[in-house]
Amino acid sequence: MKTTLSISKRNTVLKRMAELVQQEESILISANEKDLNSFESGDIAMVDRLKVNKTKVTEMISSLKKLAALPDPLHVERFQFTHENGLEISNKTAPFGTIMIIYESRPDVTIEAAGIAFKSGNKILLKGGKESLNSNLVLVNLWHKALESCDCATDWVTYLNYSRTETQQFLEKPTQKLDLIVPRGGEKLIAFVKQHAQCPVIVSGRGNNFVYVSHEADLQMALDVIVNAKTTKISACNAVDKVIISRDLPRKAEFLSHLVKTLKKHNVEILTDAKLAGLDGTSQMENESVWFEEFLDYKIVLGQVPDVDEAVQLINTYGGGHSASIITKNEEEADVFMQSVDTAAVYHNASTRFTDGGQFGLGGELAISTDKLHQRGPIGLQHLVTNKWYVKGNGQVR
Repeated sequence: MKTTLSISKRNTVLKRMAELVQQEESILISANEKDLNSFESGDIAMVDRLKVNKTKVTEMISSLKKLAALPDPLHVERFQFTHENGLEISNKTAPFGTIMIIYESRPDVTIEAAGIAFKSGNKILLKGGKESLNSNLVLVNLWHKALESCDCATDWVTYLNYSRTETQQFLEKPTQKLDLIVPRGGEKLIAFVKQHAQCPVIVSGRGNNFVYVSHEADLQMALDVIVNAKTTKISACNAVDKVIISRDLPRKAEFLSHLVKTLKKHNVEILTDAKLAGLDGTSQMENESVWFEEFLDYKIVLGQVPDVDEAVQLINTYGGGHSASIITKNEEEADVFMQSVDTAAVYHNASTRFTDGGQFGLGGELAISTDKLHQRGPIGLQHLVTNKWYVKGNGQVR
């Protein structure tokens, strides 16, 4: 029976892993170049997620060190009650057991997500995509070296080099105990996992995030937020895809013209709804289904609504349940928006690009869940736990 490693042992492994990633940086980058050279796709978001450079390696090392410095998420008392008969009842956090992470393209998941799952006391099964195999195998080898150097079994982190058929068979009839699955990737991957999995799945959902520019918005702020949310990292699930403008926005034509010109400088393709059709530098979207799409590309939709109520309705109809932002000077209007929009993260006068475990002070994330159970939004260390009831008595019967 596998018992959870002590917190000191888990932290030592994480620190050793950080050292090894630093030492083997050139080997990792060389392996990643092989993956990039053999990757045949015009999907710029996938390429961006696949790439490992010196900056990415620095981020990997930093996330491991931050994780090692965080408190133990296990055995934390969440509830305590003394029964009238003397029973001492408490509820404490506990590890899930074995977590499988299925992901596409991103070798940094092999570090950050696996690190969070490991620090939470779980055994980890990693199933990466074939496009990142060389990078992932180098990183898993480093995990094994880190574990061995700390006198831990290497099967705390296992890489499943499976085909799609083998993965489906494993999901339907696991050959070992499996307590939780986290798919990290596109909607096809998520649907595949949900269809075949026999245990709980945390859906790290799509983005399709919205910014609403109120008639009481600071126009320069609105411009800065939209450009940041769209252009800084188009492969991120927290990037913005849809911008809706209040019909009564002062200097609306001037603002839209400036916004279009600025987005064009970043090579963003701009679509509009029927209400803004004919705007210079844009084309009208072909049908309403475009509102549902997550682009992960240099592409954006501009639309118009009469008021905040209709903005909320539009977002709740078409959004991915991830992030939405309102730009307004009106606090009351912002409160209505933030309480009414059905997304994991809601913003007032800020970019959606902050929806991220590290930015939210969680020290990293396993995923960003758009489900409502058991945790919504960025899933950090303290969320990747289940719980257990501890009941102490001295012979009580009922």
